[in-house]
Amino acid sequence: MHVRPLDGIRVLDLTNVLAGPYCSYQLMLLGAEVVKIERPGQGDLARSLGPDPSLNRDGVGASFLAQNAGKKSLELDLKDMADRTLFEDLLAGADVLLENFRAGVLARMGYDSEHLAALNERLVYCSISGFGHTGPMSDVPAYDQIIQGLTGMMSVTGTPETAPQRVGFPVCDTTGGLMAALAISAALLQRERTGRGTRLDVSMLEASLSAMGWAVSNYLVSGVAPEPLGDQNATAAPSGTFHALDGPLNIAANQQRQFETLCRLVGAEELVSDPRFREREQRKLHRGELNAALNDALATRPAADWERELNAAGVPAARVLTVPQALGQPQLEHRRFVTELEHPGRAGHKLRVMGNGVLLDGEALTPPSPPPLLGQHNHEREQLARRWTTEEAAAS
Repeated sequence: MHVRPLDGIRVLDLTNVLAGPYCSYQLMLLGAEVVKIERPGQGDLARSLGPDPSLNRDGVGASFLAQNAGKKSLELDLKDMADRTLFEDLLAGADVLLENFRAGVLARMGYDSEHLAALNERLVYCSISGFGHTGPMSDVPAYDQIIQGLTGMMSVTGTPETAPQRVGFPVCDTTGGLMAALAISAALLQRERTGRGTRLDVSMLEASLSAMGWAVSNYLVSGVAPEPLGDQNATAAPSGTFHALDGPLNIAANQQRQFETLCRLVGAEELVSDPRFREREQRKLHRGELNAALNDALATRPAADWERELNAAGVPAARVLTVPQALGQPQLEHRRFVTELEHPGRAGHKLRVMGNGVLLDGEALTPPSPPPLLGQHNHEREQLARRWTTEEAAAS
């Protein structure tokens, strides 16, 4: 494996559940050494979350296993003086401190930004929270679904009859985690220029609004509020989900040439000259009639056939897959998106975890080790602190 961009970077991870652990998982894949600091006897709440009750009882719930491979686990009680001393030794040698407590919690434990900077002036200190650490909502608790509602995301998900609906995965948690990983990477680069660390305050609310793109910017720029369109793309027509002989098919004929090619291939060339569909804006106004005509034509053949033929002609098209079908695609196997590791809670079993879709000089970024058991690395606490402190002294 090539040297990874963050090789040698040391991350102290105090986070729980998803946004923070997802962030540190990305940093780990990019080469960072990540040490999870977990509450003795309890650990990350995600250890007890997932669809398999037996794994949850054993502290290796699927929700934990999904984004904690390649990390180390230390149990530390930050109310205990000996553990605080060890924590501060680790802080002195860390490059990044990551936490997702509610605003002010870490400061009340004695670790505000000023004290952290005094312990390690090169430290990049990143907080991820629902609303950020400033403002009137800074101390309000938040989960992914709360943020989905407050961003307006749910209001544009579903159809006019079914909205508001929750997006089917914790998109605000993962978006917040990705934004934090991006900010940390940039802050580490800045530190190379200045020699000093920085304080990063990541708001899931704001990160998620930013990720909504046109749904938000169309309103900011043009005053046009987005509306729920179900499986249709508001920017073009025909663009959305259609119905082939054996199941749904996504088609994005967003350009005039693609629309004309689509009509020719499905045997509905008369649609091209129909005044309702001749131009882009007219097609959007008459989306329902256009979709009905195309669905009649598409219903004659299986979705996979249309997918092959339309893509070959330059019209983006693909079947709508289930998650198991999606993971079975040869494309993912070719790029080694899924890695097989030893299962930490089931001897002799394998655990499959995801990468992040990045190839580094042609190689997939994969975790080097399975997710840790709670406190798995307690025996190397002092050795780890000494190594980090020594390396930090050498680096400075």
